[in-house]
Amino acid sequence: MTNNDTLRRLRYALNRNDLAIAEITSKSGRETTEAEVSNWLKLEDEPGFVAMSDADLCSFLDGLIIEKRGPHPSGNVPAPMEYLSNNEILKKLRIAMNLQSDGMLAIFKKAEFDVSSAELGSFFRRADHPKFAKCPEQVLRKFIKGLSS
Repeated sequence: MTNNDTLRRLRYALNRNDLAIAEITSKSGRETTEAEVSNWLKLEDEPGFVAMSDADLCSFLDGLIIEKRGPHPSGNVPAPMEYLSNNEILKKLRIAMNLQSDGMLAIFKKAEFDVSSAELGSFFRRADHPKFAKCPEQVLRKFIKGLSS
């Protein structure tokens, strides 16, 4: 799943328009226009399509955290990550939605997808932890689908 696909799915799940997505992204310090978002949301074969970088998607997710939970008490906004894994995307969505394990499991249940508590916990461990697991695309897709249910 590309970053553009992820943004399309999140836009639908959050029920937001292009302008709202641009405003959310701008909250992270990356000034974004409605036209730029529109180009990110186009399909790959449409004229004007622009591939969304990991840093751009990270800026959107950081902006979503700021919108949902407010700015960090220090006022600092983290610099966007150059590489964004599915684990990081899931983690940022968990933070933005202020979810604990039970809430996340309920969202997976809405999407009719079974994830165990242990499996979910393994996605949020440090990469060097022995019980760390990479988050498969299917898990991320189902979580976003559950958000929209």
